[in-house]
Amino acid sequence: MTNCELPKIAVFTLGCKVNQYDSDVMLAIFRKAGFEVAEGLEYADVYVLNTCAVTAEAEKKSRQSVTRILKINPDAKIYVCGCASQNNFTQFAKDGVVYVSGTDGKTALANEIVKSYSSEIPVNNGAIANKDFVISKQFEDNDGVYNLRTRHFIKVQDGCDNYCNYCIVPYLRGHSRSRSAESIRRELDSVKSEVKEVVVTGINLSAYGLDRDSNLTELLKTLAEYENLRFRLGSLEVRVIDEEFLKATKKIKHFCPHFHLSLQSGDDCVLVAMNRHYTTKQYAEAVQLIRNFYPQAAITTDIIVGYPTETDEMFLNSAAFARKIGFSDIHVFPYSSRKGTVAGRMPVLPPDVVESRQKTMNAVKQELIGNYLNKQIGMPQQVLLETQTDGMWVGHTLNYVKVYCSHGAKNELRTIVPKRRYADGLAD
Repeated sequence: MTNCELPKIAVFTLGCKVNQYDSDVMLAIFRKAGFEVAEGLEYADVYVLNTCAVTAEAEKKSRQSVTRILKINPDAKIYVCGCASQNNFTQFAKDGVVYVSGTDGKTALANEIVKSYSSEIPVNNGAIANKDFVISKQFEDNDGVYNLRTRHFIKVQDGCDNYCNYCIVPYLRGHSRSRSAESIRRELDSVKSEVKEVVVTGINLSAYGLDRDSNLTELLKTLAEYENLRFRLGSLEVRVIDEEFLKATKKIKHFCPHFHLSLQSGDDCVLVAMNRHYTTKQYAEAVQLIRNFYPQAAITTDIIVGYPTETDEMFLNSAAFARKIGFSDIHVFPYSSRKGTVAGRMPVLPPDVVESRQKTMNAVKQELIGNYLNKQIGMPQQVLLETQTDGMWVGHTLNYVKVYCSHGAKNELRTIVPKRRYADGLAD
């Protein structure tokens, strides 16, 4: 390839919605510059690997992705960024990897790649950059470059100051920092005529605005200005759920009553050991308050099983609490020891114990999903259609129930009355 020819660039993303947003920004930069772009692991000349390190398994998959890329194209040039490379850049010191960066500066990385292929400057075919991965104290703005999907993600916050004892993310993402309301408005203005739903995301969304003399409730007031958009919130902490917050959600014309309320354990002793700053009583009170405002709200959560201090009794308490709350879905994670965290210095439980608890909690999850879906049958639902599979259109309701319907079109909003359970959701 000569320097004047633009390569095909693929961006492969692992991990959270924030990572997906960062990848969307990079894809938009490449597309705007005239590159042929792709997502995922298909043949390309250049790959940007946006990695994850939330669990040991996620980091392993990030590392293995380099090998998978080189099997597709042995001559590929690979740029690595994200949490796994922030955690340990040397694990990506492999043939084909020409540059490694961390969690910050992904927009700058994309612009540098564009510059290197769009100018007379030779592309860097040399050694991996061993740079000092300093994390910015300011939110990295990305005005003007957005990748539009049926459901548009908007990143409004990065970093975390919670330092839960099991979590490595604060060490990799840095302190909490928020995006300005003016910048958020500019992005919403740029997509409001193109999309119907916006998902508001952050590493610790509940901390939005605390570094700007503001808060998440104030952000909701900004979102309420956009009457034609559905708004869905990312993961929330118990502490933000109060009457003022919920009253602000009611001011949003098309608010999605789907609350992903982080739990991690339904046992108070484990919550203390995890350095989570709430009790199960406070959590249950927050859920009840939500249901006072939204009786049919979907309450989803994350639960870690097999934490080092979790006894059999504590695990049974956690499973019983999940049933008591009546979640509509649970993301069940086996505990993953992360070097550099407080819990990472503790002895782990036997693998067969963790596996058994995961199996039990997954059974609780399936039971609760079924209970929630059954309650939605016969209720009119506004569904945003997104994809087509097996001859049926698939979309999600405001409370994030997957609905299959026989007729429709991409990006169409339809009112549907689900009549039956179907696959992993409901159908008309």
